Amino acid sequence: MNRSGSRTFASGLAVATCFFMLGCSPVGTTEEDDSEELGEQVDRLYQEGRIAEAIPVATRLLEKRKSSLGPEHPDVATSLNNLAKLYWDMGDYARAEPLFERSLAIWEKALGPEHPDVATSLNNLAGLYKDTGDYARAEPSFERSLAIWEKALGPEHPDVATSLNNLAGLYWEMGDLARAEPLYERSLAIWEKALGPEHPNVATSLNNLALLYQAMGDDVRADPLFERSLAIWERSASTD
Repeated sequence: MNRSGSRTFASGLAVATCFFMLGCSPVGTTEEDDSEELGEQVDRLYQEGRIAEAIPVATRLLEKRKSSLGPEHPDVATSLNNLAKLYWDMGDYARAEPLFERSLAIWEKALGPEHPDVATSLNNLAGLYKDTGDYARAEPSFERSLAIWEKALGPEHPDVATSLNNLAGLYWEMGDLARAEPLYERSLAIWEKALGPEHPNVATSLNNLALLYQAMGDDVRADPLFERSLAIWERSASTD
């Protein structure tokens, strides 16, 4: 039994690896309140899928934060990251790339090279490189992101599972199924242990691994994973 489907690139299955990030400056002054309001507006527009409308608001927020906090502040990095994500979603990779790269440079300088926010930034940049077909730059960025999360959060953390899944997806696109397989398998094991066997992330992971087995011509291993994944999603939908 073969099932068709599109592979899921799990870039946002865990909170720590969401592409969109929130600023961390304390709220108090009118200017800070205005920045918070702009940030909430950007997030709302993004969640509603109104990307084109979110871009000028995000740009305004970026300029306000640079003016009030200085160009090297972590909240400026957050604004750069979020604006880059908006351009990415619009398919404007040329504008997104330097913003992601600038965001990463600020976080590395402000927080140190081993901080989880640096891992998030690397993950985002790697995802962009992957989408543009620049696998030579995507691979080391994903690998470094994974290493930081493993060190900071431990090898069994759900964010590590997300990172493993993303790196596995890259290897798959590169045609290296042998390297993708153990990463998908480890990602699945972490999510099952951390979130329980009925979590939607587990269903996604099962689906990804099943699709890989199918691509390898191994329907014997793929079919039960497809069936289990579908069962989880159906049970989840019935409880919503």
